Amino acid sequence: MNALPQQFLARMRASLGEEYDAFVSSYAQPAARAVRVNTLKTDVSRFKELCPFPCDGAVPWCKEGFYIREERPGLYIEHAAGLYYVQEPSAMCAAPLLSGIRGKNVIDLCSAPGGKGTQLAAQMCGEGVLFLNEINFSRAKVLSQNAERMGIKNAVVTVSAPAALAKTYPACFDAVLVDAPCSGEGMFKKEEAAVGEWSPQNVEMCARRQADILESADALLRAGGSMVYSTCTFSEEEDERTVQDFLQRHKNYTLVRQEKLYPHKVRGEGHFAALLQKDGGERADFAPAPPSKLGEREKLYRSFESRFLNVRFKNLYLAGEVLYSLPQGIPVSRLQTLRAGVRLGEFVKGRFEPSHSLAMCLKEGQAAFFNVDEATAKTYLGGSTFECGGSGWAVCAYKGFPLGWVKISGGVAKNHYPKGLRFVL
Repeated sequence: MNALPQQFLARMRASLGEEYDAFVSSYAQPAARAVRVNTLKTDVSRFKELCPFPCDGAVPWCKEGFYIREERPGLYIEHAAGLYYVQEPSAMCAAPLLSGIRGKNVIDLCSAPGGKGTQLAAQMCGEGVLFLNEINFSRAKVLSQNAERMGIKNAVVTVSAPAALAKTYPACFDAVLVDAPCSGEGMFKKEEAAVGEWSPQNVEMCARRQADILESADALLRAGGSMVYSTCTFSEEEDERTVQDFLQRHKNYTLVRQEKLYPHKVRGEGHFAALLQKDGGERADFAPAPPSKLGEREKLYRSFESRFLNVRFKNLYLAGEVLYSLPQGIPVSRLQTLRAGVRLGEFVKGRFEPSHSLAMCLKEGQAAFFNVDEATAKTYLGGSTFECGGSGWAVCAYKGFPLGWVKISGGVAKNHYPKGLRFVL
């Protein structure tokens, strides 16, 4: 790791006092690593049986989080199946502050790559509407892929400035999470670029940007709603002072709880989170999605559904030749949207072809699952075909969890795992 900036160390000495030496010493230790169980697909007890590497104790502030020593946890079949999310342990502290969000309208305003957003999705249990937003398109694509891998059915992934979202959906959300872009002081150990980019001027710039984002978050939040503001930095300008300045501007908010994790006190790299409650203000609802004219395409899809699925998807919406299932109440807006509910598939030359998104949200019994062994699963994730019985569309699964589609013909399973996701184990 690059040497820590001297101005940063001077600020931390002034802030921590007697704890400063312990704080600096923590940087001699390796960065903590952890995974979070995706409870949309399995529970904690089953995950412990399925986890392909040893877990090294529970993360105290997240009952689904476990420390690990494995250096490459993303290169496992279970990861491709969406059974867990690799997440810095301190970062798991923010989302649980938004309790009671099942069935609610929730937005993660700065969501990529998706750690906190997928954590919120698990808390919502597939009920309600979850917006995952990221202003940077390339990062939003990664966010969308993570939402797909985790089997989330009730999310809308948008690529928008927070102010544009606030203008489009004022007072429509019961809960808002703002994991704000910050100077990244809590990530110095993991991201050397953050060390080189740090400066007092950057801290001040981040604080100004955070204040602007919080104004948009306020506009999005309904009366009586909850907001969590979080960062992965230690600077008071971006943490406590940003919260206090917001409270000074908005007298109808109350600070309910505030946490700050330091690497010399916990097994994690550092995080700040504050829970705010909004009293008063407006309440609005999403405009309902307009009816989609499906015509013969609906018959084509329902024919596929009756032959290959044991679950009926509702609220069908056609965008071009792509068919979606929108959770009740999800609107369709002019904001750039990468994902809305479940992308069921697309119509190609008079036939319906299912999407990877559909496969990843299915459970055993909802489609024909072709369970494969470890060697065949690795072959499948690499993009190869394999021999099997049966015919037609089926879900290639490992230990009962979907990996993606195959189309079986003549004793061979043609691989439909997306080319952009394929990798060799």
